Amino acid sequence: MIDELIALFGTFGVEKYDENISQTEHALQCALLAQQADATDELVAAALLHDVGHLLQLQSNKGKADFSFGDLHENLGANFLSSTFGPNVTQPIALHVQAKRYLCSVIPSYEAELSEGSQRSLELQGGPMSANESAEFSKSEYFEDAVNIRKWDDLAKVENVISGKFADFVPLLKRIASQ
Repeated sequence: MIDELIALFGTFGVEKYDENISQTEHALQCALLAQQADATDELVAAALLHDVGHLLQLQSNKGKADFSFGDLHENLGANFLSSTFGPNVTQPIALHVQAKRYLCSVIPSYEAELSEGSQRSLELQGGPMSANESAEFSKSEYFEDAVNIRKWDDLAKVENVISGKFADFVPLLKRIASQ
């Protein structure tokens, strides 16, 4: 799995999905924000890998992104990673899109603060949650971790920031995978 991740990021991480930075830059910035927040190793890994579903889609579409539908990249990524990583990594990934919908429903200004790409995808993902959906989502076991990833996701879109290399996180991924 770790070799597959290295290959995915090596091949498709340079691509820009719907933002002004590459997939790898976004992943690294997100993981560094998690580290700065003293997140667990599992949550740092989840932050790093939260959009791996986009890379899998690029791989299956021979490098072409398709923005015409709700892509469910969060489920694709979580399912892919579940053969190697436990729920402390995969569940926050699976829920990070729902966390965006949740935050848009409970914080009135949140949607306007999203990047253009996140605003476009929000509509495809179902828009802000209803009050009932928000209440139910807030009871999820991985609610807090998913919300943290979503907040880091929003902040991890800064151009021209040197954030290291994917290889810097390989030892952490190997350590978590072996548990």
